[in-house]
Amino acid sequence: MKAPRPPRFDIAALREQAGAKVFARGEEYHRDGLVELLSVERARVLARVMGSEDYRTVLTRRGKKVGGECSCPAFRDRGFCKHMVATALAANDAADDGPGEEPSVLDRIRAHLKQTGVDALVEMVVELAERDTVLLRKLDIAAMASAPGDTRSLEKQLRRAIDGATRTRGFVDYEEAEGWADNVGAALDAVAQLADGRHAAVAMKLALHAIDRIEGAIESIDDSDGNGSALLEQAGDIHLAACMAAKPEPVALARELFPRELHGEYDTFYGALVRYAEVLGEAGLAEYRRLAAEAWEKLLPQTRKPETTREPDRLIDILDFFAERDGDVEARIALRSRNLSTASDYLILAKFCLAEGRKEEALRRAEEGLWMFEDGRPDEALVLFVVDLLVKAGRKEEAAAHLWKAFEKTPCLEFYRRIRSLGGAAVRDRALGYLQKGSIAARPFVGDPPAAVLIEILIEEKMFDAAWAALRATGWSGHRLVSALAEASETTHPQEALAVYVRQVDFHVGAGGSTSYQTACRLIARMAGLRDRAAHAEYVAALKERHRLKRNFLKLLG
Repeated sequence: MKAPRPPRFDIAALREQAGAKVFARGEEYHRDGLVELLSVERARVLARVMGSEDYRTVLTRRGKKVGGECSCPAFRDRGFCKHMVATALAANDAADDGPGEEPSVLDRIRAHLKQTGVDALVEMVVELAERDTVLLRKLDIAAMASAPGDTRSLEKQLRRAIDGATRTRGFVDYEEAEGWADNVGAALDAVAQLADGRHAAVAMKLALHAIDRIEGAIESIDDSDGNGSALLEQAGDIHLAACMAAKPEPVALARELFPRELHGEYDTFYGALVRYAEVLGEAGLAEYRRLAAEAWEKLLPQTRKPETTREPDRLIDILDFFAERDGDVEARIALRSRNLSTASDYLILAKFCLAEGRKEEALRRAEEGLWMFEDGRPDEALVLFVVDLLVKAGRKEEAAAHLWKAFEKTPCLEFYRRIRSLGGAAVRDRALGYLQKGSIAARPFVGDPPAAVLIEILIEEKMFDAAWAALRATGWSGHRLVSALAEASETTHPQEALAVYVRQVDFHVGAGGSTSYQTACRLIARMAGLRDRAAHAEYVAALKERHRLKRNFLKLLG
Protein backbone atom coordinates (compact mmCIF):
# COMPACT_ATOMS: atom_id res chain seq x y z
CA MET A 1 0.00 0.00 0.00
CA LYS A 2 1.43 3.37 -1.01
CA ALA A 3 2.03 6.01 1.64
CA PRO A 4 -0.37 8.98 1.39
CA ARG A 5 0.96 11.95 -0.56
CA PRO A 6 2.08 14.95 1.48
CA PRO A 7 -0.32 17.88 1.05
CA ARG A 8 0.54 20.44 -1.61
CA PHE A 9 0.30 23.20 1.02
CA ASP A 10 1.47 22.60 4.60
CA ILE A 11 -1.59 22.98 6.86
CA ALA A 12 0.30 24.14 9.97
CA ALA A 13 2.19 26.78 8.01
CA LEU A 14 -1.06 27.83 6.32
CA ARG A 15 -2.87 28.21 9.66
CA GLU A 16 -0.02 30.24 11.18
CA GLN A 17 0.25 32.49 8.15
CA ALA A 18 -3.49 33.16 7.94
CA GLY A 19 -4.31 33.26 11.64
CA ALA A 20 -6.92 31.14 13.39
CA LYS A 21 -10.00 33.18 12.43
CA VAL A 22 -9.14 33.57 8.76
CA PHE A 23 -8.16 29.89 8.52
CA ALA A 24 -11.51 28.83 10.02
CA ARG A 25 -13.43 30.99 7.53
CA GLY A 26 -11.39 29.50 4.68
CA GLU A 27 -12.26 25.98 5.88
CA GLU A 28 -15.96 26.91 5.71
CA TYR A 29 -15.60 28.17 2.13
CA HIS A 30 -13.83 24.96 1.17
CA ARG A 31 -16.44 22.73 2.85
CA ASP A 32 -19.22 24.63 1.12
CA GLY A 33 -17.66 23.92 -2.28
CA LEU A 34 -17.11 27.56 -3.17
CA VAL A 35 -13.72 27.01 -4.83
CA GLU A 36 -13.33 26.23 -8.52
CA LEU A 37 -9.78 25.33 -9.44
CA LEU A 38 -8.88 26.82 -12.82
CA SER A 39 -5.28 25.70 -13.05
CA VAL A 40 -3.18 23.48 -10.75
CA GLU A 41 0.55 23.47 -11.46
CA ARG A 42 3.47 22.26 -9.38
CA ALA A 43 4.16 25.59 -7.68
CA ARG A 44 1.11 27.68 -8.68
CA VAL A 45 -2.64 27.32 -8.27
CA LEU A 46 -5.25 29.57 -9.90
CA ALA A 47 -8.84 29.47 -8.66
CA ARG A 48 -12.18 31.25 -8.77
CA VAL A 49 -13.71 31.55 -5.30
CA MET A 50 -17.37 32.42 -4.95
CA GLY A 51 -18.37 34.86 -2.22
CA SER A 52 -20.35 38.09 -2.30
CA GLU A 53 -18.86 38.12 -5.80
CA ASP A 54 -16.39 35.91 -7.66
CA TYR A 55 -12.74 36.46 -6.77
CA ARG A 56 -9.59 35.51 -8.68
CA THR A 57 -7.16 33.81 -6.30
CA VAL A 58 -3.57 32.79 -7.03
CA LEU A 59 -1.40 30.72 -4.68
CA THR A 60 2.31 30.05 -4.99
CA ARG A 61 4.46 27.75 -2.93
CA ARG A 62 8.12 27.91 -1.97
CA GLY A 63 8.85 25.26 0.65
CA LYS A 64 6.31 25.76 3.43
CA LYS A 65 5.91 29.44 2.62
CA VAL A 66 2.66 30.26 0.83
CA GLY A 67 2.43 33.36 -1.33
CA GLY A 68 0.03 34.73 -3.88
CA GLU A 69 -2.77 37.23 -4.23
CA CYS A 70 -6.53 37.61 -4.28
CA SER A 71 -8.78 40.18 -5.95
CA CYS A 72 -10.88 40.58 -2.78
CA PRO A 73 -10.79 43.76 -0.63
CA ALA A 74 -9.53 41.81 2.41
CA PHE A 75 -6.31 40.86 0.63
CA ARG A 76 -5.64 44.49 -0.33
CA ASP A 77 -6.27 45.65 3.24
CA ARG A 78 -4.77 42.86 5.37
CA GLY A 79 -2.96 40.36 3.18
CA PHE A 80 -3.56 36.60 3.41
CA CYS A 81 -7.34 36.01 3.16
CA LYS A 82 -9.95 33.27 3.59
CA HIS A 83 -10.20 32.76 -0.19
CA MET A 84 -6.50 31.87 -0.30
CA VAL A 85 -6.98 29.39 2.56
CA ALA A 86 -9.95 27.81 0.80
CA THR A 87 -7.98 27.54 -2.45
CA ALA A 88 -5.05 25.85 -0.69
CA LEU A 89 -7.34 23.29 0.94
CA ALA A 90 -9.09 22.60 -2.37
CA ALA A 91 -5.70 22.14 -4.07
CA ASN A 92 -4.68 19.69 -1.32
CA ASP A 93 -7.82 17.66 -1.94
CA ALA A 94 -7.15 17.68 -5.68
CA ALA A 95 -3.65 16.31 -5.04
CA ASP A 96 -5.15 13.50 -2.95
CA ASP A 97 -7.30 12.47 -5.91
CA GLY A 98 -4.15 11.39 -7.72
CA PRO A 99 -3.11 11.64 -11.37
CA GLY A 100 -6.48 10.47 -12.68
CA GLU A 101 -8.24 13.76 -11.86
CA GLU A 102 -10.21 15.60 -14.54
CA PRO A 103 -8.53 18.39 -16.56
CA SER A 104 -8.72 21.86 -15.02
CA VAL A 105 -11.04 24.53 -16.39
CA LEU A 106 -8.19 26.29 -18.18
CA ASP A 107 -6.95 22.98 -19.60
CA ARG A 108 -10.37 22.37 -21.11
CA ILE A 109 -10.49 25.91 -22.48
CA ARG A 110 -7.03 25.59 -24.04
CA ALA A 111 -7.94 22.30 -25.70
CA HIS A 112 -11.13 23.84 -27.07
CA LEU A 113 -9.42 26.94 -28.44
CA LYS A 114 -6.77 24.87 -30.22
CA GLN A 115 -9.54 23.18 -32.18
CA THR A 116 -11.34 26.47 -32.97
CA GLY A 117 -10.75 28.17 -36.30
CA VAL A 118 -8.86 31.47 -36.50
CA ASP A 119 -11.89 33.43 -37.68
CA ALA A 120 -13.97 32.19 -34.76
CA LEU A 121 -11.20 33.09 -32.32
CA VAL A 122 -10.95 36.58 -33.80
CA GLU A 123 -14.66 37.16 -33.38
CA MET A 124 -14.52 35.83 -29.84
CA VAL A 125 -11.68 38.18 -28.85
CA VAL A 126 -13.30 41.17 -30.55
CA GLU A 127 -16.56 40.48 -28.69
CA LEU A 128 -14.65 40.37 -25.39
CA ALA A 129 -12.82 43.60 -26.27
CA GLU A 130 -16.13 45.37 -26.89
CA ARG A 131 -17.09 44.65 -23.28
CA ASP A 132 -13.68 45.20 -21.66
CA THR A 133 -12.19 48.68 -22.16
CA VAL A 134 -8.75 47.64 -20.84
CA LEU A 135 -8.53 44.74 -23.29
CA LEU A 136 -9.84 46.98 -26.07
CA ARG A 137 -7.10 49.55 -25.43
CA LYS A 138 -4.35 46.89 -25.33
CA LEU A 139 -5.49 45.31 -28.58
CA ASP A 140 -5.91 48.69 -30.30
CA ILE A 141 -2.41 49.80 -29.34
CA ALA A 142 -0.89 46.48 -30.42
CA ALA A 143 -2.74 46.72 -33.75
CA MET A 144 -1.46 50.24 -34.38
CA ALA A 145 2.11 49.18 -33.66
CA SER A 146 2.01 46.29 -36.13
CA ALA A 147 -0.10 47.86 -38.86
CA PRO A 148 1.54 49.06 -42.09
CA GLY A 149 1.30 52.75 -42.84
CA ASP A 150 3.27 55.96 -42.92
CA THR A 151 5.49 56.79 -39.98
CA ARG A 152 3.82 60.11 -39.22
CA SER A 153 0.39 58.50 -38.89
CA LEU A 154 1.76 55.73 -36.67
CA GLU A 155 3.48 58.22 -34.39
CA LYS A 156 0.34 60.35 -34.16
CA GLN A 157 -1.83 57.37 -33.24
CA LEU A 158 0.55 56.04 -30.60
CA ARG A 159 1.08 59.49 -29.13
CA ARG A 160 -2.68 59.81 -28.79
CA ALA A 161 -2.79 56.38 -27.14
CA ILE A 162 -0.07 57.41 -24.65
CA ASP A 163 -1.93 60.63 -23.87
CA GLY A 164 -5.16 58.74 -23.27
CA ALA A 165 -3.55 56.09 -21.08
CA THR A 166 -1.63 58.58 -18.92
CA ARG A 167 -4.54 61.00 -18.44
CA THR A 168 -5.70 61.01 -14.80
CA ARG A 169 -8.91 63.10 -14.83
CA GLY A 170 -8.40 64.13 -11.21
CA PHE A 171 -6.78 62.03 -8.50
CA VAL A 172 -6.31 58.30 -9.11
CA ASP A 173 -6.82 56.51 -5.78
CA TYR A 174 -5.14 53.26 -4.70
CA GLU A 175 -7.84 50.95 -6.03
CA GLU A 176 -7.72 52.58 -9.47
CA ALA A 177 -3.92 52.95 -9.68
CA GLU A 178 -3.23 49.42 -10.90
CA GLY A 179 -5.74 49.75 -13.74
CA TRP A 180 -4.21 53.10 -14.72
CA ALA A 181 -0.74 51.53 -14.72
CA ASP A 182 -1.96 48.58 -16.82
CA ASN A 183 -3.24 50.98 -19.47
CA VAL A 184 0.05 52.90 -19.54
CA GLY A 185 1.98 49.64 -19.62
CA ALA A 186 -0.02 48.50 -22.65
CA ALA A 187 0.86 51.73 -24.46
CA LEU A 188 4.53 51.24 -23.61
CA ASP A 189 4.40 47.63 -24.82
CA ALA A 190 3.23 48.91 -28.19
CA VAL A 191 6.09 51.42 -28.35
CA ALA A 192 8.52 48.66 -27.37
CA GLN A 193 7.51 46.71 -30.48
CA LEU A 194 8.95 49.56 -32.57
CA ALA A 195 12.20 49.94 -30.64
CA ASP A 196 14.39 47.51 -32.59
CA GLY A 197 12.94 47.85 -36.07
CA ARG A 198 12.55 50.39 -38.84
CA HIS A 199 10.46 52.62 -36.56
CA ALA A 200 13.15 52.85 -33.83
CA ALA A 201 13.47 56.63 -34.27
CA VAL A 202 9.73 56.97 -33.68
CA ALA A 203 10.03 54.80 -30.58
CA MET A 204 12.73 57.16 -29.24
CA LYS A 205 10.43 60.16 -29.46
CA LEU A 206 7.42 58.30 -28.12
CA ALA A 207 9.37 56.92 -25.15
CA LEU A 208 10.46 60.44 -24.17
CA HIS A 209 6.89 61.67 -24.57
CA ALA A 210 5.64 58.82 -22.36
CA ILE A 211 8.26 59.65 -19.70
CA ASP A 212 7.15 63.28 -19.63
CA ARG A 213 3.50 62.27 -19.38
CA ILE A 214 4.11 59.70 -16.60
CA GLU A 215 6.24 62.13 -14.58
CA GLY A 216 3.53 64.74 -14.93
CA ALA A 217 0.86 62.31 -13.72
CA ILE A 218 2.62 60.80 -10.69
CA GLU A 219 1.57 63.55 -8.28
CA SER A 220 -2.07 62.81 -9.16
CA ILE A 221 -1.82 59.09 -8.36
CA ASP A 222 -1.70 57.05 -5.15
CA ASP A 223 1.58 55.39 -6.06
CA SER A 224 1.92 53.30 -2.88
CA ASP A 225 2.87 50.21 -4.93
CA GLY A 226 5.50 52.06 -6.99
CA ASN A 227 3.70 51.69 -10.32
CA GLY A 228 4.97 55.08 -11.49
CA SER A 229 8.63 54.18 -10.89
CA ALA A 230 8.22 50.85 -12.68
CA LEU A 231 6.62 52.54 -15.70
CA LEU A 232 9.38 55.14 -15.86
CA GLU A 233 11.98 52.39 -15.78
CA GLN A 234 10.14 50.55 -18.55
CA ALA A 235 9.96 53.69 -20.69
CA GLY A 236 13.64 54.44 -20.05
CA ASP A 237 14.64 50.95 -21.18
CA ILE A 238 12.59 51.38 -24.36
CA HIS A 239 14.30 54.70 -25.10
CA LEU A 240 17.77 53.21 -24.66
CA ALA A 241 16.93 50.19 -26.84
CA ALA A 242 15.52 52.49 -29.53
CA CYS A 243 18.65 54.65 -29.43
CA MET A 244 20.83 51.56 -29.83
CA ALA A 245 18.85 50.62 -32.94
CA ALA A 246 18.29 54.05 -34.48
CA LYS A 247 21.79 55.43 -33.77
CA PRO A 248 20.73 59.10 -33.51
CA GLU A 249 23.10 61.99 -34.17
CA PRO A 250 25.37 61.84 -31.07
CA VAL A 251 25.70 65.57 -30.33
CA ALA A 252 21.94 66.05 -30.52
CA LEU A 253 21.45 63.02 -28.25
CA ALA A 254 23.90 64.46 -25.71
CA ARG A 255 21.98 67.75 -25.69
CA GLU A 256 18.74 65.83 -25.11
CA LEU A 257 20.06 63.60 -22.33
CA PHE A 258 22.21 66.04 -20.34
CA PRO A 259 19.44 68.32 -18.99
CA ARG A 260 17.30 65.29 -18.21
CA GLU A 261 20.07 63.67 -16.18
CA LEU A 262 20.94 66.92 -14.42
CA HIS A 263 17.47 68.27 -13.64
CA GLY A 264 15.15 65.24 -13.77
CA GLU A 265 12.86 65.14 -10.74
CA TYR A 266 12.30 61.37 -10.73
CA ASP A 267 15.83 60.15 -11.61
CA THR A 268 14.53 58.51 -14.79
CA PHE A 269 17.78 59.44 -16.53
CA TYR A 270 20.08 59.22 -13.50
CA GLY A 271 23.34 57.69 -14.71
CA ALA A 272 22.38 58.25 -18.35
CA LEU A 273 25.94 59.20 -19.31
CA VAL A 274 27.19 55.75 -18.32
CA ARG A 275 24.24 53.83 -19.79
CA TYR A 276 24.28 55.69 -23.11
CA ALA A 277 28.07 55.96 -23.49
CA GLU A 278 28.20 53.43 -26.31
CA VAL A 279 25.45 55.20 -28.25
CA LEU A 280 26.96 58.63 -27.65
CA GLY A 281 30.38 57.65 -28.94
CA GLU A 282 33.30 60.03 -28.75
CA ALA A 283 31.45 62.95 -30.34
CA GLY A 284 28.48 62.67 -28.01
CA LEU A 285 30.69 62.20 -24.96
CA ALA A 286 32.70 65.28 -25.88
CA GLU A 287 29.49 67.33 -26.08
CA TYR A 288 28.28 65.91 -22.77
CA ARG A 289 31.58 66.93 -21.21
CA ARG A 290 31.36 70.43 -22.64
CA LEU A 291 27.86 70.88 -21.28
CA ALA A 292 28.92 69.60 -17.85
CA ALA A 293 31.96 71.89 -17.70
CA GLU A 294 29.81 74.86 -18.68
CA ALA A 295 27.26 74.05 -15.97
CA TRP A 296 30.07 73.60 -13.43
CA GLU A 297 31.39 77.08 -14.11
CA LYS A 298 27.97 78.55 -13.37
CA LEU A 299 27.80 77.02 -9.89
CA LEU A 300 28.63 79.22 -6.92
CA PRO A 301 32.17 78.99 -5.54
CA GLN A 302 32.87 76.22 -3.06
CA THR A 303 30.97 76.73 0.15
CA ARG A 304 30.34 74.84 3.35
CA LYS A 305 26.62 75.54 3.16
CA PRO A 306 24.54 72.47 2.33
CA GLU A 307 23.37 72.26 -1.26
CA THR A 308 19.65 72.89 -1.74
CA THR A 309 19.25 70.68 -4.84
CA ARG A 310 20.62 67.40 -6.13
CA GLU A 311 21.98 69.01 -9.30
CA PRO A 312 25.52 69.65 -7.96
CA ASP A 313 25.84 65.99 -6.90
CA ARG A 314 24.64 64.80 -10.29
CA LEU A 315 27.03 67.16 -12.02
CA ILE A 316 29.89 65.90 -9.88
CA ASP A 317 29.03 62.32 -10.90
CA ILE A 318 29.12 63.32 -14.56
CA LEU A 319 32.44 65.14 -14.26
CA ASP A 320 33.87 62.29 -12.18
CA PHE A 321 33.09 59.90 -15.04
CA PHE A 322 35.31 61.91 -17.35
CA ALA A 323 38.04 62.45 -14.72
CA GLU A 324 38.17 58.70 -14.06
CA ARG A 325 38.29 58.10 -17.80
CA ASP A 326 41.29 60.44 -17.97
CA GLY A 327 42.95 58.91 -14.90
CA ASP A 328 42.99 62.39 -13.29
CA VAL A 329 42.97 61.67 -9.54
CA GLU A 330 43.54 65.36 -8.64
CA ALA A 331 40.39 66.35 -10.50
CA ARG A 332 38.40 63.61 -8.75
CA ILE A 333 39.64 64.80 -5.35
CA ALA A 334 38.77 68.39 -6.24
CA LEU A 335 35.24 67.33 -7.17
CA ARG A 336 34.74 65.60 -3.82
CA SER A 337 36.14 68.65 -2.04
CA ARG A 338 33.60 71.05 -3.51
CA ASN A 339 30.91 70.61 -0.86
CA LEU A 340 32.21 69.49 2.53
CA SER A 341 29.16 70.50 4.52
CA THR A 342 28.98 67.40 6.74
CA ALA A 343 31.37 65.05 8.50
CA SER A 344 30.18 62.32 6.14
CA ASP A 345 31.41 64.39 3.17
CA TYR A 346 34.89 64.44 4.72
CA LEU A 347 34.74 60.70 5.30
CA ILE A 348 33.80 60.06 1.66
CA LEU A 349 36.71 62.24 0.53
CA ALA A 350 39.16 60.58 2.93
CA LYS A 351 38.11 57.09 1.88
CA PHE A 352 38.58 58.03 -1.76
CA CYS A 353 42.09 59.31 -1.06
CA LEU A 354 42.91 56.10 0.79
CA ALA A 355 41.57 53.96 -2.06
CA GLU A 356 43.89 55.87 -4.40
CA GLY A 357 46.87 55.04 -2.19
CA ARG A 358 47.15 58.51 -0.63
CA LYS A 359 47.26 57.56 3.04
CA GLU A 360 48.68 60.82 4.35
CA GLU A 361 46.14 62.91 2.48
CA ALA A 362 43.35 60.59 3.64
CA LEU A 363 44.38 61.15 7.28
CA ARG A 364 44.75 64.89 6.79
CA ARG A 365 41.32 65.22 5.23
CA ALA A 366 39.65 63.05 7.89
CA GLU A 367 41.27 64.97 10.77
CA GLU A 368 40.25 68.21 9.11
CA GLY A 369 36.67 66.92 9.17
CA LEU A 370 36.90 66.20 12.91
CA TRP A 371 38.23 69.69 13.53
CA MET A 372 35.60 71.39 11.36
CA PHE A 373 32.77 69.74 13.29
CA GLU A 374 34.32 69.51 16.74
CA ASP A 375 31.53 71.59 18.30
CA GLY A 376 28.89 69.03 17.40
CA ARG A 377 28.41 65.35 18.08
CA PRO A 378 31.42 63.35 16.87
CA ASP A 379 30.78 61.31 13.75
CA GLU A 380 31.60 57.78 14.93
CA ALA A 381 32.57 56.48 11.50
CA LEU A 382 34.92 59.42 10.88
CA VAL A 383 36.52 59.09 14.34
CA LEU A 384 37.15 55.37 13.87
CA PHE A 385 38.53 55.95 10.36
CA VAL A 386 41.09 58.39 11.79
CA VAL A 387 41.91 56.02 14.64
CA ASP A 388 42.49 53.08 12.30
CA LEU A 389 44.88 55.09 10.13
CA LEU A 390 46.82 56.36 13.15
CA VAL A 391 47.11 52.89 14.70
CA LYS A 392 48.35 51.42 11.42
CA ALA A 393 50.92 54.23 11.29
CA GLY A 394 52.11 53.34 14.82
CA ARG A 395 50.73 56.59 16.30
CA LYS A 396 48.70 55.00 19.09
CA GLU A 397 48.86 57.92 21.51
CA GLU A 398 47.29 60.26 18.94
CA ALA A 399 44.64 57.64 18.20
CA ALA A 400 43.82 57.36 21.91
CA ALA A 401 43.63 61.16 22.22
CA HIS A 402 41.02 61.28 19.44
CA LEU A 403 39.05 58.48 21.08
CA TRP A 404 39.07 60.12 24.53
CA LYS A 405 37.92 63.42 23.07
CA ALA A 406 35.05 61.72 21.28
CA PHE A 407 34.16 59.52 24.27
CA GLU A 408 33.98 62.45 26.68
CA LYS A 409 31.74 64.36 24.29
CA THR A 410 29.51 61.39 23.36
CA PRO A 411 30.19 58.26 25.44
CA CYS A 412 29.56 54.99 23.64
CA LEU A 413 30.66 51.37 24.04
CA GLU A 414 32.51 51.23 20.73
CA PHE A 415 34.72 54.21 21.61
CA TYR A 416 35.44 52.56 24.97
CA ARG A 417 36.37 49.24 23.40
CA ARG A 418 38.81 50.92 21.05
CA ILE A 419 40.45 52.97 23.84
CA ARG A 420 40.60 49.86 26.02
CA SER A 421 42.44 47.95 23.29
CA LEU A 422 45.02 50.75 23.16
CA GLY A 423 45.38 51.66 26.85
CA GLY A 424 44.70 48.51 28.89
CA ALA A 425 43.14 48.32 32.35
CA ALA A 426 43.90 51.94 33.27
CA VAL A 427 41.37 53.03 30.66
CA ARG A 428 38.57 51.26 32.52
CA ASP A 429 39.00 53.23 35.75
CA ARG A 430 39.25 56.53 33.91
CA ALA A 431 36.15 55.85 31.80
CA LEU A 432 34.07 54.61 34.75
CA GLY A 433 35.15 57.54 36.89
CA TYR A 434 34.18 59.96 34.14
CA LEU A 435 30.74 58.43 33.65
CA GLN A 436 30.01 58.36 37.40
CA LYS A 437 30.52 62.09 37.85
CA GLY A 438 27.26 63.77 38.76
CA SER A 439 27.85 66.64 36.37
CA ILE A 440 28.29 64.23 33.45
CA ALA A 441 25.22 62.16 34.30
CA ALA A 442 23.08 65.31 34.35
CA ARG A 443 24.34 66.64 31.00
CA PRO A 444 21.96 66.18 28.01
CA PHE A 445 23.35 63.78 25.43
CA VAL A 446 22.44 62.69 21.91
CA GLY A 447 22.42 58.90 21.80
CA ASP A 448 22.59 56.60 24.83
CA PRO A 449 22.79 58.49 28.14
CA PRO A 450 25.92 58.05 30.29
CA ALA A 451 24.04 55.78 32.73
CA ALA A 452 23.37 53.27 29.95
CA VAL A 453 26.95 53.41 28.65
CA LEU A 454 28.22 52.94 32.23
CA ILE A 455 26.21 49.73 32.59
CA GLU A 456 27.34 48.52 29.15
CA ILE A 457 30.97 48.97 30.14
CA LEU A 458 30.44 47.20 33.47
CA ILE A 459 28.90 44.27 31.58
CA GLU A 460 31.81 44.31 29.15
CA GLU A 461 34.24 44.15 32.08
CA LYS A 462 32.16 41.44 33.84
CA MET A 463 31.75 43.70 36.87
CA PHE A 464 28.24 42.41 37.49
CA ASP A 465 27.86 43.55 41.13
CA ALA A 466 28.61 47.10 40.06
CA ALA A 467 26.36 46.78 36.98
CA TRP A 468 23.31 45.70 39.02
CA ALA A 469 24.05 48.42 41.58
CA ALA A 470 24.26 51.02 38.81
CA LEU A 471 21.01 49.74 37.33
CA ARG A 472 19.24 50.19 40.65
CA ALA A 473 20.86 53.55 41.38
CA THR A 474 20.10 55.12 38.01
CA GLY A 475 16.69 53.55 37.55
CA TRP A 476 17.65 52.64 33.99
CA SER A 477 15.03 50.31 32.53
CA GLY A 478 15.91 50.00 28.85
CA HIS A 479 14.75 46.54 27.76
CA ARG A 480 17.80 45.72 25.64
CA LEU A 481 20.31 46.66 28.32
CA VAL A 482 18.47 44.97 31.19
CA SER A 483 18.18 41.78 29.11
CA ALA A 484 21.87 41.89 28.26
CA LEU A 485 22.83 42.22 31.92
CA ALA A 486 20.48 39.42 32.97
CA GLU A 487 21.85 37.02 30.35
CA ALA A 488 25.48 37.91 31.05
CA SER A 489 25.18 37.48 34.83
CA GLU A 490 22.90 34.45 35.12
CA THR A 491 25.59 32.40 36.85
CA THR A 492 26.62 35.02 39.39
CA HIS A 493 23.24 36.73 39.92
CA PRO A 494 20.52 34.15 39.20
CA GLN A 495 17.83 35.84 41.32
CA GLU A 496 18.23 39.19 39.59
CA ALA A 497 18.15 37.46 36.18
CA LEU A 498 15.03 35.50 37.17
CA ALA A 499 13.23 38.67 38.21
CA VAL A 500 14.00 40.22 34.81
CA TYR A 501 12.82 37.13 32.92
CA VAL A 502 9.55 36.98 34.89
CA ARG A 503 8.74 40.56 33.87
CA GLN A 504 9.65 39.88 30.26
CA VAL A 505 7.54 36.70 30.10
CA ASP A 506 4.55 38.63 31.42
CA PHE A 507 5.13 41.34 28.82
CA HIS A 508 5.40 38.95 25.87
CA VAL A 509 2.46 36.77 26.85
CA GLY A 510 0.37 39.89 27.37
CA ALA A 511 1.37 41.21 23.93
CA GLY A 512 0.14 38.02 22.25
CA GLY A 513 0.98 36.64 18.83
CA SER A 514 3.14 33.69 17.81
CA THR A 515 6.42 35.62 17.87
CA SER A 516 5.84 36.96 21.39
CA TYR A 517 4.72 33.54 22.61
CA GLN A 518 7.86 31.92 21.20
CA THR A 519 10.04 34.54 22.92
CA ALA A 520 8.23 33.93 26.23
CA CYS A 521 8.77 30.17 25.93
CA ARG A 522 12.49 30.63 25.26
CA LEU A 523 12.77 32.76 28.40
CA ILE A 524 10.85 30.19 30.45
CA ALA A 525 13.21 27.45 29.27
CA ARG A 526 16.15 29.63 30.27
CA MET A 527 14.67 30.15 33.73
CA ALA A 528 14.55 26.38 34.32
CA GLY A 529 18.32 26.29 34.78
CA LEU A 530 18.34 29.08 37.37
CA ARG A 531 16.26 27.47 40.15
CA ASP A 532 15.26 24.07 41.46
CA ARG A 533 12.83 21.90 39.54
CA ALA A 534 9.95 22.16 42.02
CA ALA A 535 10.01 25.97 42.08
CA HIS A 536 10.08 26.13 38.31
CA ALA A 537 7.23 23.64 37.97
CA GLU A 538 5.16 25.70 40.37
CA TYR A 539 5.85 28.86 38.34
CA VAL A 540 4.89 27.17 35.04
CA ALA A 541 1.69 25.74 36.55
CA ALA A 542 0.66 29.17 37.82
CA LEU A 543 1.45 30.66 34.41
CA LYS A 544 -0.73 28.09 32.65
CA GLU A 545 -3.60 28.75 34.99
CA ARG A 546 -3.33 32.52 34.57
CA HIS A 547 -3.29 32.27 30.76
CA ARG A 548 -5.50 29.20 30.31
CA LEU A 549 -7.53 30.90 27.57
CA LYS A 550 -4.46 31.51 25.38
CA ARG A 551 -4.41 28.15 23.64
CA ASN A 552 -1.63 28.92 21.18
CA PHE A 553 0.66 29.95 24.03
CA LEU A 554 -0.19 26.84 26.06
CA LYS A 555 0.45 24.65 23.03
CA LEU A 556 3.95 26.12 22.62
CA LEU A 557 4.62 25.89 26.33
CA GLY A 558 3.74 22.19 26.35
